[in-house]
Amino acid sequence: MAIKITDECINCGACEPECPNNAIYEGGSQWELDGKMFGEGDTSPAGATGFFSNDFFYVVPDKCTECKGFHDEPQCQDVCPVDCCIPDPDHVEDETVLLAKKEALDAIRN
Repeated sequence: MAIKITDECINCGACEPECPNNAIYEGGSQWELDGKMFGEGDTSPAGATGFFSNDFFYVVPDKCTECKGFHDEPQCQDVCPVDCCIPDPDHVEDETVLLAKKEALDAIRN
């Protein structure tokens, strides 16, 4: 399951540098995947919609692996001072899928 950031976010930015997949972006920022830029109103390559925010930090589900393969727990959840990084029920994935996503992202990065 990907993580999402709720509207309780105070825009402190603590989560963004902790994400090993660069899946967290400041509100209103475009995001990149495999050399392509995405922004407001775009559907992600995996078909995700509605995750982009102009108002607070957000998590791109296509890039979130819940830190599987890097850490035991999602790092954004560990550092969030207001506990607004929560599991996203719209993007449920088991550990096998999350690890496969990590490998695919590693291949893009290398």
